[in-house]
Amino acid sequence: MNEFTGVVTAEEEIRDIIGYPSELVNHKIIDHIDNHCRDYIAKTSLLFISTSDGQGHCDVSPRGDAPGFVTIIDNKRLIIPERPGNRRIDSIRNILSNPHVGLIFLIPGLEETLRINGRAYVIKDKALLEPMHVNGKAPLLGIGVVVEECYMHCAKAFKRSRAWEPESWLEEGLLPKPAKIIAAHAREMNVTEESVAASLRESYAKRLY
Repeated sequence: MNEFTGVVTAEEEIRDIIGYPSELVNHKIIDHIDNHCRDYIAKTSLLFISTSDGQGHCDVSPRGDAPGFVTIIDNKRLIIPERPGNRRIDSIRNILSNPHVGLIFLIPGLEETLRINGRAYVIKDKALLEPMHVNGKAPLLGIGVVVEECYMHCAKAFKRSRAWEPESWLEEGLLPKPAKIIAAHAREMNVTEESVAASLRESYAKRLY
């Protein structure tokens, strides 16, 4: 039984509903990192990486650091440092079984984003990773990406969401409480919101690198 009604199953039907992209959209994609994209990546402090495993189970994960944290080797290759996280390694495990990845690069305040699609590799080459050290700590692993598609993405999502406009942000008291959510989801461990919050603070203070 289908879980939704009005499901579209063919691209032709979608095209009848929304139409086709413009000539500019069709021709804006390049297969390498040119000087414009190199400059964008050098100013990026946040990106999202999309992966899936061999069975098609998907994951999207953020990566962030000071602008320039992504190393560009040449016009086809870049490296994203794998900083300490929660050790789930979802992206890493997916790449091992399916190398196809999608990246979205963001510069805070700029509504247009840069998208890169390509093939990813998990790398441990110290000569490549050591220059990416922060506070004397080099990443143990990196995600190397060979670029296949590279293009700018329009600003409509950011304009609609007003994501970069502080006046549109929720007041602090109205924000969801991550520690409360984690405690509820991990209820079998009998953890409290306060203990989870303390653990998060300690992790952020001592284990960013």
